[in-house]
Amino acid sequence: MTLTPKPIVFITGATGQTGKLIIEGFAKQPDAAQLRLGVRSLAAVARLQAEGHDAVYFDLDEPRTFGPALAGVDRLFLLTGYTVAMVHQSKTLIDAARKAGVRHIVNQGVFAQWDCTDPHFAWFCLVESYIEASGIPWTHLHPNMFMEYFLRNAPPKAGVFSVFWGNQRGGWIALRDLADVAAKVLIEGPARHAGQNYWMSTEALSGTEIATILSEVLAKPVRCDIRKAAEFEETYKAGALKIESWYAKSAADFCVQLEDGRMGYIGSVRDEVPHLLGRPAITFREWAKENKAELLRFVEEAA
Repeated sequence: MTLTPKPIVFITGATGQTGKLIIEGFAKQPDAAQLRLGVRSLAAVARLQAEGHDAVYFDLDEPRTFGPALAGVDRLFLLTGYTVAMVHQSKTLIDAARKAGVRHIVNQGVFAQWDCTDPHFAWFCLVESYIEASGIPWTHLHPNMFMEYFLRNAPPKAGVFSVFWGNQRGGWIALRDLADVAAKVLIEGPARHAGQNYWMSTEALSGTEIATILSEVLAKPVRCDIRKAAEFEETYKAGALKIESWYAKSAADFCVQLEDGRMGYIGSVRDEVPHLLGRPAITFREWAKENKAELLRFVEEAA
């Protein structure tokens, strides 16, 4: 009997938050695929190889690293950094994937309408169009805002966090749900998932509603500082946020369009996680309970 070889799945951003969670998803089905991990740090490559992983040097800003990294790869998970460089990074990587004979691209995008005018959402739409034009079977993942925003971008320090779109609701998704969906799609491949757009927005909550949930879960008072969209750029310019300038301007426009209603769909629920994973998506309350210890550390910081 001839055994079908396991597909080689290449993970970009393998040492980042999303990459690590995707790798955990594959660990639940170790015989489903062979993982190849793309890593920008040579020291990290050496460490991962010593741990028994198929890790290769891969730098999105250096296309000469793409060929050796993608040779023999069947499926590619595409995740770029949040900078304007994502446009040319994605274009050159997709070209390399085509040359290498990659047979499926799973692309992590955003919760964007096709005619969006916010710059960074438009960048993602351009990338999706280029993937589709490449002729390589594709699947687009569309997560809404990540719950991890309240650990990385706006933690409740001393019991206060800020939002910059008034008290409009936003849609939220746990990063683990996105990673589990990505792992499943990569494992099952294009025969099941080619040409599909998967949307992930578990529940819609305003800053005030989030503060209430955090207060109840942490048994500590948490308050949302509701700020105007125009204040986001002031915060960035003051150095309070470490973010690339072009992306910062785009993020400010996102806040404006969410506040004035042009991107009101960001506050909608479109939850396809249960259809893909066979379980409910993680609610914000469940996520807060899972991350209670880390959230409490922020709340208990001195003001």
